[in-house]
Amino acid sequence: MTEQLAAALAAEEAAIYAYGVIGVHLTGSDEVSRARAAELEHRARRDALVDRIDELRASAAPAPAAYRLPFEVTDREGALKLAVHVEDGVAQAWRVLLPVTEGEERIDALSHLTDSAVRATRWRRIAGVTPLTIAFPGRPG
Repeated sequence: MTEQLAAALAAEEAAIYAYGVIGVHLTGSDEVSRARAAELEHRARRDALVDRIDELRASAAPAPAAYRLPFEVTDREGALKLAVHVEDGVAQAWRVLLPVTEGEERIDALSHLTDSAVRATRWRRIAGVTPLTIAFPGRPG
């Protein structure tokens, strides 16, 4: 389970970095507020994961100083595309925790997967992307 927790931690850290890039390219207070709220949620998850990994007396790779984005983001369209990409990736990271957790940990993993899938859907709607949803959120494409 530690390996899956570490992967979820890496995804949350990457999401935090990405939202720093996303936020500067969005327009309108609603979009910016959504991005800030998403970043805060990913920060809270990251902190909880760090605590859980520490409780297990395990360690995870340190977060890199910078991340390589999957594509260049120079405008609002690219920022929205990145937001969808990030949330889909975070959902994938939480999905792999489902078979190795139980009880409250499984409930939390499913909740985080669902939150990211819903957030990706909202970003798709804002971007005008269809389809708005994917058949199995968190499942690698």
